[in-house]
Amino acid sequence: MSELKLFNSLTRQLETFTPVHAGEARVYTCGPTVYNYPHIGNMRAYVFADTLGRVLSYKGYKLTHVINITDVGHLTDDADAGEDKMEKMAAEKAQSIWDIARHYTEAYWEDIKALNIRQPAHWSIATDYVPAMIDYAKSIADKHCYELESGLYFDTATVAHYGALARAKTEDGEGRIEEVEGKRNAADFAIWRKTPAGETRQMEWDSPWGKGAPGWHLECSVMSEALLGLPFDIHTGGIDHREIHHPNEIAQNQARCGSDHSGARFWMHNNFLIERSGKMSKSSGEFLRVQLLIDKGFHPLAYRLMCLQAHYRSELEFSWEGLQAAFVRLKRMVMGVTNLKARHAELNPRHAELVSASIVPNAPTVEADTWTLNQVQGDVAAVIMASVNDFDTAIADDLNTAIAITALETILALKKVDVADQLAAIADIDSVLGLNLMALTRKDLRIRPKGSIITEDEIETALAARTEARAAKDFAKSDAIRDDLMAKGVEVMDGDPLGWDWKLDV
Repeated sequence: MSELKLFNSLTRQLETFTPVHAGEARVYTCGPTVYNYPHIGNMRAYVFADTLGRVLSYKGYKLTHVINITDVGHLTDDADAGEDKMEKMAAEKAQSIWDIARHYTEAYWEDIKALNIRQPAHWSIATDYVPAMIDYAKSIADKHCYELESGLYFDTATVAHYGALARAKTEDGEGRIEEVEGKRNAADFAIWRKTPAGETRQMEWDSPWGKGAPGWHLECSVMSEALLGLPFDIHTGGIDHREIHHPNEIAQNQARCGSDHSGARFWMHNNFLIERSGKMSKSSGEFLRVQLLIDKGFHPLAYRLMCLQAHYRSELEFSWEGLQAAFVRLKRMVMGVTNLKARHAELNPRHAELVSASIVPNAPTVEADTWTLNQVQGDVAAVIMASVNDFDTAIADDLNTAIAITALETILALKKVDVADQLAAIADIDSVLGLNLMALTRKDLRIRPKGSIITEDEIETALAARTEARAAKDFAKSDAIRDDLMAKGVEVMDGDPLGWDWKLDV
C-alpha cells in the first residue's frame, strides 16, 4: 500500500501520516449546531470526514472518530458576536430549546444515514460536558484569562503564534472578532458568557464567573481532550473554521497543555460548496438540504458521489445539472455491479448463495462495507490489481477521490477477468468511497419525486395496459399510454428489465 500523505492546514504542506499511538487513528470533527436543518454545504464536511475515516480504516488503523453536537454556546456570527443560535431559534419557535436541539439533531442524523456516513465512535453532546468545561476554564483562568462584566475572556497574547492557522486576511489571522469594551486584544474571545442582568436563558449554569453558558470554542477543546486525549491525530472541519474557531481551540489547547502544541498533529479543512442562486442559505426559506434532493427524485448517494468527484480542498459548485450527471454515473456503476453479480451467479451457483446470504436488504451499511468476495475466492488477479494499486495511490495522495473513482470504473469495465476477483476489488474500493454499490439496486435509485401526480401502482397498471395494446397491435393506444406517462414524468424503457424510471427535470 502507498504511504498516506495528508495536507496539514497548520503547516500548509503535505505530510506523511504517522499516528500518535501506533496502529490507531484518533480523529475529531466539528459537528453541527443543531438550531436548524443542515444544508448540503454543511454535509460536504461530513462526507469528507467520513471518507478520511474510511481511508484510515482501509489503511489498517483502528479508528476512533468523534463528532460533536453543538446545542449551546454558538453565536449567530461565527466571529464570536451576536445571539446564541439555539436560544434565538427557541424564542422564534416558542419551543423548548431542548426540543429544538433534539429535533434538529435527529434530522442531522437522518442526513448522515442517507449519505451512508458511518457512525463515529462517539457523538459528543456539548451540554453533557458543561461541568467539564467549567473545570477546564478554571484550570487555565489564572494564567490565560481575565474577567469582564460580560464574561470570562481568553487573552490571546498569553500563547505563542496565536492565529497561525488562519490566513483569511493576513498570515497573522482573521480580525473579525466581536468588539467588547475592556478586551485586552481585539482577537480575545469568550470562554464563558455571563447571562446579562435581568435576563434568563433556557440553558444556563452556575460557574465561578456567574450564571451563564460556555463559549463555543471551549466546547470542542474540552470534548476532544476528554474522548481522544491530547495530542490526538487529526482535527477536521469546514474551511470557515480555519479562520477563528480552530485558532481559538488551538490557543485553549496550548494553555491547557502548557506547550506550543496545537492539540492535534493534523488540521484538515474541506472547501466550500458554492451555489450561485443563494438557496444554500438557511434564511432563504426552502434552502438546499438532503431532503430537498430526495423530494426532487435524486438518491442522496448521488450527492455523495458529486462530492467525491472533486478534491475536498477545492471549491465545488452545486448545480442540478451536475447532480443529475452524478446520478447517471451512480446508476451506471450500480448497473455494472448488478451485471457482474448476475454473471457470477451463472458461473458459480454455490458462490451466488454466499453472495445472497451476505447482502441483506435494508441492513446497516457496515454489513455491505465489510463483505468481500476475496474471503471466498482468493487473491485478486494481476490485471485487476493494477487498478487497485491506482486506487490506493490516489487515496493515499491526500484523498484524491476523483482519481480513485476512475480506477473503480476501470475495474467495472474489465472483461475476461475472474468475476469474483472483480467483485472483491469493487467491494474493497467501495468500503472507502461509501457508495454502497454491493447492496444498491437500480430500483433503489428509483425515488418518486414529491411533485409527481402519478403513483407507482398507477404506472404499473398503465404499463400492463400498454403491453396488452402492443400484443393486440394497437400501436396508437400503446403510443398514447407512453406519451401520457412521459407527460407525467415517467420514462418508459422498452426492453429494459427495470421497465420504467422517473424522468427528472433539472
